Amino acid sequence: MARILIADDEPAERRILAVWLEARGHEVATVADGAAALAMLPAQGFDLIIADIVMPVMDGIALALAAAQVTSGVKLVLVTGYTTELARARNLEALVERVVAKPYRLVDMSAIVDQLVGGVRTA
Repeated sequence: MARILIADDEPAERRILAVWLEARGHEVATVADGAAALAMLPAQGFDLIIADIVMPVMDGIALALAAAQVTSGVKLVLVTGYTTELARARNLEALVERVVAKPYRLVDMSAIVDQLVGGVRTA
């Protein structure tokens, strides 16, 4: 089981992905913007952050840059529905594991999560 933080300003996007990942045994927390995600990082011990690029308060790219300063070892996946943001995020290879275009299939996101943090552990 991995500890995953989802940061997305779209409530439906957050909820659907969270339910999907929780059903696969992961522990998931959700927030609506990058600033809220950043505030949770030092104390929560997340293995993975899945963040939308375009969000209010702090976008996903700013979150990636800030997260690198406050925590180590957490992996980051950025998602976006905007092609201009995809190009902008591709310059962050050192900080970001993947950049995923929206809409994505949940099964594809599960495969990415499994690849980055391992499959679900069972007792």
